[in-house]
Amino acid sequence: MDLKQLKALVTIAETANMTRAAEVLNIVQPALSRQISMLEDEVGAILFERGRQGMILNQEGKTFLEYARRILHEVEKAKAEVRPSSGTVSGIVNVGLLPSTSDLLSSMLLRRLQQQYPEIRITITAGYAGHLQEWLEVGEIDVALLYAAKLSSSLNVQPLVQEKLWFVSLPGNGLRPDKPVTLNRMADKPIILPSRPHGLRVLVDRVGRENNLQLHVVAETNSMSVQKRLVLDGHGYTILPSIAIAEELALGHLEAAPLTDAGLSRTIVLARSRERNMTMSVKCVMQTLSECIRTGIENGGWAHAQWIAKN
Repeated sequence: MDLKQLKALVTIAETANMTRAAEVLNIVQPALSRQISMLEDEVGAILFERGRQGMILNQEGKTFLEYARRILHEVEKAKAEVRPSSGTVSGIVNVGLLPSTSDLLSSMLLRRLQQQYPEIRITITAGYAGHLQEWLEVGEIDVALLYAAKLSSSLNVQPLVQEKLWFVSLPGNGLRPDKPVTLNRMADKPIILPSRPHGLRVLVDRVGRENNLQLHVVAETNSMSVQKRLVLDGHGYTILPSIAIAEELALGHLEAAPLTDAGLSRTIVLARSRERNMTMSVKCVMQTLSECIRTGIENGGWAHAQWIAKN
């Protein structure tokens, strides 16, 4: 098995056409077919269904495709790390951001990296904490912001931010920043929550169980934008950190009050896998991301958050 065979697999899957894949790889189609046949022999399984519509990945092929992409990506990262660059830091770094933080941090992070480390290339992935942790553990991303709750021992983490969660609604329901509320008081309201394994949902469920509360959950979603949209359209209330609703609060589209229940605050950590070598490019991105977060808090972009890192 070699990289040419893996590239052939990925290219055919992406183009969905043998002729087009051969053009992209700049080889003749019979040679491309031989590479796939050799790969299937090596794997010991048929990866494509061959028919009138061409070559379509079967279930075995779809499974192998994920690994092939990961291997090729790791090779590209390794080449970027070891390529001579006159002493400058270079490499490809995959960064995972929580949806509530991506608007504030993504542009700032890219701008600072371009200024300080122009040879580093980043890929930014926004996702819920549970998904980011899974991707971090299997090596699909290099560094991520996560909630501190229930983190795997395979991760190296640095706590950065502490912030309360807020109860959110349309204007006119009496929610104010200077008048905190409890989850018990709001338990009978129609609530829209993130779906599991979102870290925020884990916190809310745990506090509900500890206080014997039966929350009136009317909808769940794996999208923060959908979560806010449903509230804006009058379907109920929700629970979010203040950073996720800063713009809507400023425009008067939503109102909110902090929740005072013990446990209804989130600690955000900067995490990476203990299993993987920390390259200089990853180290530089982690440091820059921490600086961006601190700047966001200090300039008011991340209101009601507390910087708790020790450095």
